[in-house]
Formats: sequence, structure tokens, C-alpha cells
Amino acid sequence: MNYFFRKATASEIPAIWEILQQAITRRKEDGSEQWQDGYPNPEVVQKDIERGAGFVLVDGETIMGYCAVLINDEPEYAKIKGKWLSDTDFVVFHRIAISEAYLGKGLAIEIMKQIEEFALSNNIYSVKADTNFDNIAMLKIFEKLGYSYCGKVYFRGGERRAFEKLLIKE
Repeated sequence: MNYFFRKATASEIPAIWEILQQAITRRKEDGSEQWQDGYPNPEVVQKDIERGAGFVLVDGETIMGYCAVLINDEPEYAKIKGKWLSDTDFVVFHRIAISEAYLGKGLAIEIMKQIEEFALSNNIYSVKADTNFDNIAMLKIFEKLGYSYCGKVYFRGGERRAFEKLLIKE
């Protein structure tokens, strides 16, 4: 496959929302509490795209996955119960979701590698993210890709595990 990681467009919101709905259902089927409270929703995706933070992984014209990628933009991270590895500029990502049709192909890992490339292309050497304590698949990916557990952050009243990876300057 010829993957391409790029900013999403407003016309892609319906396809992105379908992928997110699939992921919401998978979280529920896995017994996870993550994304079972009405978030994310189409308005969140629209806001991501309006602020230039919505990204898709595509194969040709086919959207295989979605995530939001921001620079220095996660106010809750300042309130971490724990300690980040760095206090420099960082890229943060949220809402990684892979289309049902493309599961099991390592595409969440591919998206995370693309996010690391995005960070380096902006001269940023830290990637931060969080996930629910019961999102086993994501916790395994963080471990596999060398992310360090840094503590806990809180969103919409829920506790989340926070991770950071320091990137090496080439």
C-alpha cells in the first residue's frame, strides 16, 4: 500500500465520523469505558479540521485512519499528576481511529510514526499522548513504540494515562 498522511478536509467529515463510530463500538465491545460518553462526535471532528489539526492516513483516495495532531495545545497536560520527560515544545495527538476494513495491518503504528515525522519536520522532539487505563491495544502500542508512562491526566472527569516519547535529532 502507498500510505499518505495529510490534513483532512471538511468534505471528509462523514467518512471520518464513520471510522470513529466503528472505533467507539470496538472500545465498547472490548469492555473499555473510553469514548462511551458522547465524545468524540462530528462537532469535535469539524473543529479539528477547522483548526488544521485533523489528519487522515489514506491509500489513494481511501481514508484508512484518522487522528488529531496539535502543537503545544493540551491545557490538561499542565496539570499532570506525575512528571513529563521534558518541558519543551511538544506534539500531542488525540482520537486515533482505524477503519474497520483496515484493522490488523499496523496502521495505528503507521499513524504514530507519521506523527513523529510531523514533529521532527517542525523541529519538535517530544510527542505526548494519553489513553484510557482500559484501552489495552493503545497501551501496547505505546510500549512497542518506546513511549514512557509519565503519570495521569484528567478529561471530562475521567482519569487517563499520559505518555511521552522523546525523539532523537537526526
